[in-house]
Amino acid sequence: MSSPVEEPSLVEWLAQTRSWADAQLEEALSNLDLGPALHGEALRYALMGPGKRLRPALVRLICNQVGGQDADAAPAAVAIEMLHTYSLVHDDLPCMDDDDLRRSRPTVHKVYGEAEAVLVGDGLQSLAFEWLARVTGSTEQVTILARAAGPAGMVGGQSLDLAATGRGDAIDADTVRRIHASKTAALIGAAVELGAVAGGASTDQRVGLARYGRGLGLCFQAVDDLLDVTGDAGTLGKTPGKDEADQKATLVATLGLEGAREEARSLAQETREAAQDVGCPEGGLALALVDHLLARTR
Repeated sequence: MSSPVEEPSLVEWLAQTRSWADAQLEEALSNLDLGPALHGEALRYALMGPGKRLRPALVRLICNQVGGQDADAAPAAVAIEMLHTYSLVHDDLPCMDDDDLRRSRPTVHKVYGEAEAVLVGDGLQSLAFEWLARVTGSTEQVTILARAAGPAGMVGGQSLDLAATGRGDAIDADTVRRIHASKTAALIGAAVELGAVAGGASTDQRVGLARYGRGLGLCFQAVDDLLDVTGDAGTLGKTPGKDEADQKATLVATLGLEGAREEARSLAQETREAAQDVGCPEGGLALALVDHLLARTR
């Protein structure tokens, strides 16, 4: 895959990409009908909070790596962040994970009420597909995002997760891995796939990148399970300790703390190998991102 002669450090690139993603989101919001004033305000509150913008970053990174430009990546980057944010808004609801803190501030339902939070999630999901379809006209990109977000992906994973809640100690590690693959890895994998499509990747590149995207998603969620035990609210930007309190099905619950750490390390190594197999340069951003996700504290 193509790569700049001299890449910035990952930290610099992620900071620059957050600014780029925020600018793309603002442009989209200014060109979309956000409905009644209160709904638009709540929608902006959810979407424009201080998030990591990991999924837009992946779209941009992979698009650039296979030869595309930022402009090619922008529509999918916006759409996937809208869809991810909708999932967080719904995930935080009392009927789901019942969280009061997200992105270092009160969750949408704590500020605007549960009913409006449901509508904000619904609205963000609709806007994601409207923007992607309107700007790209690509049924392939729309299909990738819809499949990853729906019953075969994120929504199905959330259903499995809810069914396992309260039975964390009785759930085996393979079941947890299936939950992670659907709930988290499907959408992160879609970010990689969308970047590949937007950048014009070859079929062989897309096959290899699919392994990279899935591995990143599984590694990300494994670390998330660990951070719920080892992190603090100030750093995480959300409430720690809820997985154990709610008896959630996590790798920590099934494998223990050290077993979960080893799983995360193993997943990271598999993901590095997938990146190398498709020609991502040693010391480049795609490989550095794996180490960054493994070592993250939020």
